[in-house]
Amino acid sequence: MKQPLQDLFNTTGVDLTNGGGLNELEQFQNYLSDYKIVVYDGLNPDRIIFSGNSHSNNKLYLLYGTDSGHYNVITNLKAAMAKRYICNACDTLYDKTHK
Repeated sequence: MKQPLQDLFNTTGVDLTNGGGLNELEQFQNYLSDYKIVVYDGLNPDRIIFSGNSHSNNKLYLLYGTDSGHYNVITNLKAAMAKRYICNACDTLYDKTHK
């Protein structure tokens, strides 16, 4: 494992030996308070399964694959979800209008 990741695990106390879930996401969110972690359930833009408590404009978007049980980083959220716009306040993706 690369040293930056090992340092992150050591600092946060996260152990991913048996995988990770919401508790581990909370631990990462508490440590990465300069970021808001948002996890989408697959490629469904309406299913946010985790939204961190940070009010930061810096966001880390993850995609959770229910079939694989893995988290993947989303580098371009609008492209991944095939939507034109994103509401930065609530992380809702939309094409035309958003209420």
